[in-house]
Amino acid sequence: MATTSAADWASPPTRPPPIEALVSGVDRYNPSNVSILEDYLYHQIRSQEYDCLANLAILKLYQFNPDLYNPDVVINILIKALTSAPFPDFSLCISLLDERPAAAAAAGANPDEPDPLPQLLPVLTRLHALLGQCRFPQFWAAYRAPDAEPLRDNYTVECVGFEDGVREVALRAVRAAFASISTARLGSYLDLSGPELNAYVEKLGWSIDDATGVVSVPPNPDNQIESTVVQENIQLPQLTKIISHAAQMSHPVVPAVN
Repeated sequence: MATTSAADWASPPTRPPPIEALVSGVDRYNPSNVSILEDYLYHQIRSQEYDCLANLAILKLYQFNPDLYNPDVVINILIKALTSAPFPDFSLCISLLDERPAAAAAAGANPDEPDPLPQLLPVLTRLHALLGQCRFPQFWAAYRAPDAEPLRDNYTVECVGFEDGVREVALRAVRAAFASISTARLGSYLDLSGPELNAYVEKLGWSIDDATGVVSVPPNPDNQIESTVVQENIQLPQLTKIISHAAQMSHPVVPAVN
């Protein structure tokens, strides 16, 4: 589940004290701690928790110690980062991968266990781009497409709450942009329809007009249009200085020439 504030992003309230001590100190660069951080990642996968800095520490260790590299861990980190919008977690993770996916594909180090990252990275990158552009129907179409089947069958199926995490990203956009929205459009954003959509909307506490099929989005500072009156308060001495300065600029003093 994505964090909702900068403070929670830097130090999630669910982060255990031992992980806090590890991430906050120089021990995060100790390669012997990578298994601790990897175990913590799989705890996040199973519990819907999310800790970007701890996951970035894993990628940094892989960068410094290529022999530690585990493609399954990297893919799971990217999956968790997908639902962190509007934070730039996915891009931060990508920046720590260097040339590894391309190098791994070219090297073919272990033909019996090929690296899945080069195949799945373009899929994950496209999904991230669609989420960032708020193209939610296209996201679900790409996610359900055949080329994303290895991602679904081997990874997101084990990531508890992944699809609901994506829906949370869509809901943040809906809350910010709509005061009301049709059930058809909302359903396309959430990949839900019929009774499932009705139950989801009811769980949110939003109301549906059965006659029109329109969902009312509760008012918030982003979806309410309010006029703002700006009143300037300029005192006469300030105005005098402005006029005097303007007069000096329009009639510069020319020094006398002997």
